Parts: sequence; C-alpha cells; structure tokens
Amino acid sequence: MAEPQQAYLSLIDEIRSAVEAEAGPRSLLDRAAGLLAGRVGCRVREAYTYLLRLAAEQGREPAPLAAEVIAVLEAGVGTGDDRRLRSVVDEALRTRRRTPPAFRPADGAPAEGEVPVRVVQTVLDSLPGGHSWVVPVRGGSGEVVDYLTEAASPEAVDTADRRGAHLIGMSLRESYPNLVGGPLWQAYGQVLADGAPRELRPFTFRAQRPGVPAQTAYSVRVNRLGQGLLISWTRHDPEAQLGDRLAQTERLGNLGWGEWDLVTGRVNWSEQLYRIYERDPADGPLPSEESNAMILPEDEALRVEAAARFAEGEALDVTLRVRVGDRVKHLRTVADALRDATGRTLKVYGIVQDVTARETARAQLAEVERELREHRESLAAEHRLAAQLQQIILPIPEAPINLPGLRLAVKYLPAERASRVGGDWYHAAHSPDCQVVLAVGDVAGHGLQAATTMAQLRHALSALTVTTTTDPALLLAHLNRLLCASTAVASTGTAIVARYDPDTRALIWAQAGHPPPLHTRAGHTVELPRPRGPLLGADPDVAYETASLMLEPGDLILLYTDGLVEHRDRSLQQGLAPVIATLNEISLAGSAQPLAALLSRLRRANPDDDTCIVAARPLVDAGTDNPGGPDDRS
Repeated sequence: MAEPQQAYLSLIDEIRSAVEAEAGPRSLLDRAAGLLAGRVGCRVREAYTYLLRLAAEQGREPAPLAAEVIAVLEAGVGTGDDRRLRSVVDEALRTRRRTPPAFRPADGAPAEGEVPVRVVQTVLDSLPGGHSWVVPVRGGSGEVVDYLTEAASPEAVDTADRRGAHLIGMSLRESYPNLVGGPLWQAYGQVLADGAPRELRPFTFRAQRPGVPAQTAYSVRVNRLGQGLLISWTRHDPEAQLGDRLAQTERLGNLGWGEWDLVTGRVNWSEQLYRIYERDPADGPLPSEESNAMILPEDEALRVEAAARFAEGEALDVTLRVRVGDRVKHLRTVADALRDATGRTLKVYGIVQDVTARETARAQLAEVERELREHRESLAAEHRLAAQLQQIILPIPEAPINLPGLRLAVKYLPAERASRVGGDWYHAAHSPDCQVVLAVGDVAGHGLQAATTMAQLRHALSALTVTTTTDPALLLAHLNRLLCASTAVASTGTAIVARYDPDTRALIWAQAGHPPPLHTRAGHTVELPRPRGPLLGADPDVAYETASLMLEPGDLILLYTDGLVEHRDRSLQQGLAPVIATLNEISLAGSAQPLAALLSRLRRANPDDDTCIVAARPLVDAGTDNPGGPDDRS
C-alpha cells in the first residue's frame, strides 16, 4: 500500500518540477485555471480568481501553487483515478469560505455584529431545501455591486446545476446572471437596507446548461442575517416537488436507496445513502468488498446466509451491524432483484435504513425489562417472607371470640396487589384485672420492613397491658416513644387503643392519627369524635387524650384501618358511606349473628392497601359468657 502511494507522490513532484522549469508564473496560472475549470465545470475566470485567493490565504506565491494543482490534475489523468482527482478538486473548492475585505478586519477578528461563516454553514448543513447566505460586495463609493456566496445548504443549486459547496465563493453575477437588475436583485438591496424580510412568488429562472429544465419556478424568501442575506428557495415544478418529497421521506425514515446494474457495472446511490455511510459523494458508492468489510465479524454468518437466500431468488431483508468511522450502526437492508428468464440477476434495487436508534432503544428496553424482572422476583420473595411473618405474628381467628362482657370478630383483607403486604395489625385480649384491651394499627409502608415494625408494636402492646398499664393514652405514649427510638425505615404509624370495662360497659379509647371507630345503635351509625392524638413516631414527647362511650345491648363498635374506606378512585366520604349503610342495615335487621353478617358483607379488598377490621358488641349477660373461647353464635 505504501509503495504505490510513494510512487504517486514522486510522480507529482516530477510533474511539478517539469512544469516549473518549462513555464513562467503567468502561464502556470493560466494552465492551472484551465485544468480546474475543465475538471470542475466552472468558468476559467472563476478558477483563476480562486487560485490567486487560495495562494493569498496560504501565504504562498501563486506560481508554485498553480504548479502543484497542475501536477495533481495531470498525474490523476495519467493514473486514471478520476474519482480521486474530483474529490481533491472538490475538496479544494469546498473550502472557499471567505468574507470580502470590507467585512474582515486586518487582525482577523470578527467585526461587531458580524456572524461567523462557520456558524451559518453548520446551520445550513442541517436544513432541508435550498438555502444560501450571501454578503454584499461594494464598489469604491460603497454601493453594492455584487453578492458573494459564503455558505450554502447541500440542496442549494444554481441555474448551471452547481450544488451545495460548489456555490461557496461564487458571486451571484456568476451563479445567477439573470438576477442582476431584476426584481429579486432589488429585493436583496431593500432587505439589506431596512432589514425587513421579503418574499417573491412565483419567480421564474432560465437554465444555462443542457439537461436542466428550461424554466423553473421558485418562491424566494430573503431575510437579513448579520452582515449578509439568508436566501431560501422553494422549487415548484412537479419534478422538483417529487424529488423534495423523496428527499424528505429519506430524511424522516433515515434511509437511502441504491441501484446496482450487474450488466453495466453502474451503481447509483441517493444522497441519504452517502450520509448513512458517512461517505463523500465525490468518492462514489462503496464497492461491495469494502461495504462487506465494514460488517462486524459477529454478523458475518448472518450476511452470508442472507446473501445465499437472495441468490436463490428470495427478497432480502436483513439487519447487520456495520462499523462506520468510530461508530457501530445497525443498518437494515431491504432489496430485490430484476432477473432474466434463466434466473440470472440483472439489476438489484435496495433500500438501506439506519435503525441504530431503534436497536439501541430495543436493547435498552430489554435491559430495563431484565432489571424489572429481577426486581419483581426480589419483591415476590420479599412478599412471601412478609406474608409468612404476618401469618405467624398476626393469627386471625376464623370465628367470633368472647372476651369478658364483649364478643368480637376479626377480619383481615390483604391488598389485591400481591406486592402490597402492609403493616396493618390488631390486638384483642383481656388483662389480669379482667379489662378488655382492643387495638388496631397501621404501620407506614409495605413489605418486610412494615411487617417487622408491625410485629414490634403488637408484641409491645401485649407486654405493656400485662406489666404496665391498660390506660389507652399511656399505651399509645409508650408505643410512640418506641417508634421514635426505632431505627427502622417504617418509623411512623397510626393506631387506636380502647379499654372496655365489662361491669360498667364503659369504653375508653385514644387514637394516634387513626380513623375514629364507628358506633352503631338502633340502625344509626356515627363516627365517634376523635380525641387529640398525633401519629406514632412523629414526636417522642407528645401526650394523648382519651374519650369515653357507654355501650348498650345491641350496639356495634367497628375499629378498622384506612384500607377499608380509602380508595384511589373515590373520596373518603364515598368510601365510608357503604360501610355505614351496611352497619345500619345489620343493626335494624336484628340478626342473631350480627358480627358474622357484618364481616361477610365487608369483604371487598382494597387494590393498594391491606385492611384490618375488629367488630365488637357487648354481651347481654357477661356472667354467663366464656371468656377467651370461641362461640358458635355472634
């Protein structure tokens, strides 16, 4: 690879030396300008002016530069590598981005209010359609005599069918000679003078080259931008509109088309296909061996298999990973072939789509799904453990039980969502002095930590009622200090603690941020007024107050956690209303088993939260009851 390149450079040096020896400076410039003009298709005067300017920009004498250009061009002709030469010349002409001396200070710094050319060109490179940015060229008295194209979008084209970068550095008199003195030329001067945008439609141009429509209609919009004018062209003939739609479709779908004629060997690529492969159109389409070499080795077997199926007559639809520059792209190729009667392939039509964003998103989604699956499995394991812990520390009696002077029933409704195992708990037991202590509570959060905290509170309450006190306010104060001192994550909660005296039928209760009990008498249910009491775990020094109620035979008391009445799709009052209605109906019905009837009606689970219910009614004859044992009546 190095030897041919060295030979090529040596050939250039020899030609340059020979040219310099045989020709003077002026003839060198004339010859170089002629070769440039013939090769690129521009005017000799334009090429001559460009060589002088290029020499000035590089700080060189014009003659050596002209000799180098001649050497490159003539060496290319000798080697037959026309594509390389066109790329060299096009790249040279593409760099002609300069500002007239009237707009460029001597020190090279931008003048006040001047827009940098590279910024404008960067913007135009990303815009669809034909756009150019021109700056005025002024005469000796300051009048505008011409405009110079400093930046152009890739789709910009002049009447001689020069496009994009080939327009940069050209004057409008050269690119659009029919403009001079016309209405559009006057509009340029007006926008330059007052800064107000103008639009002309329709505007007709006559072509200067064969093969280009003789007359083409445009809409032209002119805006002031910095020291120059931003000109936007919209072509209206049907052929251009069809081409614009095709180009827009390619950009929106990030796809390009190609045609491979296997008879003539000719290959055509669309502009978007060059963009996908990040290839200069001057270099022509990629040879098949080069494009195949860009495929990642891991996808080579897939390419070979797809090629084999295509050779057998199947249409091609395959996505391969291709290394383009320093990036890996996912390119989907869809192709079909035109074949003769024997099945021999004559021409291949194909579309290549860059689906990198889609494949990247798909890979990221798969990774997220994997993480979610692992997370769900972890949550399921935690749920099973929390449920087991809950069943161990919170056994729910299957039938109503009797305590001194009181019959009660307990129901636990787990959340419909399996992952929402909560910290709802209850307590129902008699103390050594034959007082009955009832409680329900709810620990903040869900899962294993909430179940663990619930167990601490329930066990603590059981121990306190035996060893310390049965006063509901004092019991809540102890539980509050316990939670405040806890390092557990679920460190807050709500609760109600009640003490029932079977001799007097007095119910004394206190609450910590919890919904109040419901009291039903003779078909009428009310929420008991709540005594003061903030939630547990918020403040270690808070004091709790109590309230009292005298129960009568036939009364019902319902203690519950908020899952019974709170729902995401309705208000608290809407959730409470059916519970109150049920209590009223059962109270009026005079059922012999009101607690069983009540719990059978309150069986709808909350999707998001567990629910714990403790229902109680005073016994008519406390002395004949069986404390602590099950009873077949409710």
